[in-house]
Amino acid sequence: MESPSLSTCGCHLVAMPYPARGHINPMMNFCKLLVSNNTGILLVTFVVTEEWLGFIGSDPKPDSIRYATIPNVIPSELTRANDHPGFMEAVMTKMEVPFEELLNRLQPPPTAIVPDTFLYWAVAVGNRRNIPVASFWTMSASIFSVLHHHHLLVQNGHYPVNLSENGGERVDYIPGISSMRLVDFPLNDGSCRSKQLLQISLKGFEWVSKAQHLLITSIYELEPQAIDVLKAELSLPIYTIGPAIPYFSLEKNPTLSTTNGTSHSYMEWLDAQPDRSVLYISQGSYFSVSRAQVDEIAFALRESDIRFLWVARSEASRLKEICGSKGLVVTWCDQLRVLSHSSIGGFWSHCGWNSTKEGVLAGVPFLTFPIIMDQPIDSKMIVEDWKVGWRVNEDVNVNNTLVKKDEIVMLVQKFLDLNSEHAREIRERSKTLRQICRRAITNGGSAVTDLNAFVGDLMQTNIDSMNTL
Repeated sequence: MESPSLSTCGCHLVAMPYPARGHINPMMNFCKLLVSNNTGILLVTFVVTEEWLGFIGSDPKPDSIRYATIPNVIPSELTRANDHPGFMEAVMTKMEVPFEELLNRLQPPPTAIVPDTFLYWAVAVGNRRNIPVASFWTMSASIFSVLHHHHLLVQNGHYPVNLSENGGERVDYIPGISSMRLVDFPLNDGSCRSKQLLQISLKGFEWVSKAQHLLITSIYELEPQAIDVLKAELSLPIYTIGPAIPYFSLEKNPTLSTTNGTSHSYMEWLDAQPDRSVLYISQGSYFSVSRAQVDEIAFALRESDIRFLWVARSEASRLKEICGSKGLVVTWCDQLRVLSHSSIGGFWSHCGWNSTKEGVLAGVPFLTFPIIMDQPIDSKMIVEDWKVGWRVNEDVNVNNTLVKKDEIVMLVQKFLDLNSEHAREIRERSKTLRQICRRAITNGGSAVTDLNAFVGDLMQTNIDSMNTL
């Protein structure tokens, strides 16, 4: 099937994700959902660096989504962890010119730009060209409200904070956010690195109001207070467009144990395990805990005698030798398909927003082990607001605390004990939350309604623009 052409497409949308896996994936999932619901009237040009095209260029996608590239003007994905503030600075200062040069070459001419919110310069590009811009927020509405109201932390003397002394203090003055520990706020320790990251992050918020739309990758029912606050305080239309995870592909093949025609032994292994007996462990794709902490987890798994599936990426082969034979250690898996398997009894997670949404949509309880940025806030929502998980580490001095093997053994055994009343309660709440979210992403649900409203507004803007020519 051919992609929409200049004469047939009603709207040519240019998507520009932040160049990182946790941002590219939700942007692509959003674009796939957008074109699947609007066949023949939407063309999407998905812009990545040449390096990232090498990573994702062979992934399946609809014909109405096409790739375009800009040169590798930023540090490589393979080395960016060495200097994360430097990488962010390069993203903010070196991508604008090649992106605008690309826009000059695109046919048909773009009728809308959808950049990641952190790429604030793309809003300026759109405004200069009189192209509507829809800012795309890949984290929770709650972290958006926290960053949007960060000045309140400064005014109340809560930034920066000595977390070892005051991390457990709770504040309740951030609009839309329930009482929260200071340790759970992002980049709050006052270190040079945190200050750099915070300064760069807050820069994007100065430009949000200059966009024409704001897209939030959440479900209204998960964060109603935070979303209501943002709608009341920001002057642009806000759409809560749903989780932007690949649930639509799962619905088409709910029992499939293959991806792209390749059989996965971990799915076959899960098929052989009892219901709700396996702990799935993933600490994300980028930031990581210390090697010492990883080893404590590994020794705990061996001693606890629980079933587990651990995605450990580069350390998989080493950890296989430590963990024992009761589970599997793999370098990669289809996470949403795994979480949706009947054998999964819980999710040990770093609480990145994409992983959080996948766990919620799969209806599994969490053991939360956040590392940085928005992850502690996501953990707080899981444990305190939704009550569908437990924290692995309750110590407020999280940066210097090693959770020891014996603590982990006791925790995971209790967590997977189906006869435990406390564990049963979080499982029931997880099922309820799953049902709420599933309703939101079906026809007539809040996410589908907002997504359709965004498309309708985009098309109307396009019609109005053509009428003025």
